[in-house]
Amino acid sequence: MAIISVWRENFQQESVQFDKSLHRFNILSIDTEFPGFICSTPRDAPTSVVYNNLKFNVDNTKIIQLGITLSDDKGNIGSTWEFNFSDFDFQKDPYVEESMRLMQRNGMDFAKIRRDGIPQCVFVPRLLEILSKHKNLKWVTFHGLYDLAHITKLFINHPLPQSARAFAVGATKYFESVLDVKVVAKYCDGLMGGNLGLSKLAKILGVDRLGEAHNAGSDSFVTAAVFAKMKEKFEFEEKVFDGILYGMDERIMKRSIHVPRKIIPRPRYCRPLIPHQPPTFMTQGFTASIPSPCSFNYCVPVQIQSNMFILM
Repeated sequence: MAIISVWRENFQQESVQFDKSLHRFNILSIDTEFPGFICSTPRDAPTSVVYNNLKFNVDNTKIIQLGITLSDDKGNIGSTWEFNFSDFDFQKDPYVEESMRLMQRNGMDFAKIRRDGIPQCVFVPRLLEILSKHKNLKWVTFHGLYDLAHITKLFINHPLPQSARAFAVGATKYFESVLDVKVVAKYCDGLMGGNLGLSKLAKILGVDRLGEAHNAGSDSFVTAAVFAKMKEKFEFEEKVFDGILYGMDERIMKRSIHVPRKIIPRPRYCRPLIPHQPPTFMTQGFTASIPSPCSFNYCVPVQIQSNMFILM
């Protein structure tokens, strides 16, 4: 198994293979590489500040790589593509020096990417054409708020909306189902309450890395493998976490979901519980499909027996 590097010269060929693979694999595990956080956000910052900084950072930087690894609901992992974009200009565009040095140490060649990469104006229409032909796709990330924001900016070719609510509503046009592995890990026994990075999580779960860290293809592969392993071990219900991104209150989702009243974990593992606040939606922002109203209440888990949780 190898990561497929995609450049201008082989983009059309690999896009055909990517399209064919989506007929078998419906899960897209993603990672992006970008020039860093121009404006840093304190850990305890309110959600409004988190989104304002997200918008500033994404609006003022350009994506360098997008990694996509395909898999299915049975845990089978398909191919990994690493798309390199020519639009980022190391000589002119804003970047954070520490982030650039980290990517260079892990083998990223910015001169080659600038010279041989795919123009975004070529990549985006083709990818959207492919995605439009496939239904019931799931997008999986690890700590993926910035990943989805950069991809959303790619798709809309416009700055991000002014509010997190508008961003969440607009993103549903492109992401029917989104799962953030870091959010799920927070509610899984033995995974440090989610307070860990992707490499540490992979080590705990016994997942081997393909390629070099801090390259989009490699990180997307690890995300896919970790997600499959967590599904196998914890048997969590995806709909419980659908649309919740680590660090953002607003939920990205198109459909209503049903919240079960009881969650009984497998022996030795704690099945994840409901982690978030109920979503609210608004129609402001860029044009996008408006999700259906959500008909559920979020609850607080109370442990009443050693092996059972009940949602009150």
